[in-house]
Amino acid sequence: MKQSINVYQFRDEFARAGREENFSYEGQEALFDWLESYEEDTSEEIELDVIALCCDFTEYTDFDEAIDYYSIDVDTEDEDDKRQQVIEWLHDRTTVIEFDGGIIIQDF
Repeated sequence: MKQSINVYQFRDEFARAGREENFSYEGQEALFDWLESYEEDTSEEIELDVIALCCDFTEYTDFDEAIDYYSIDVDTEDEDDKRQQVIEWLHDRTTVIEFDGGIIIQDF
């Protein structure tokens, strides 16, 4: 039996699992929207598993963290250019969910 939920219930499930800090408020909404789009595009229903989502996806609001973690070679100090280079590099390798304030990537 499947149940449809909205973004508020999605956030509540993260809180219920003690994982409300894994993603920012904006990040949770971006992840929810991406999951809904994925379901629509693939006609596949997703079972909500908060722990699996926390293991499979990481939010970055500081692009230097992603640069360090994945050893991304950037050739600029300009923050906008750096952001664009990081996003392009990650897009070539994984799913990237962009939102105002950061990105969420599917870990690899």
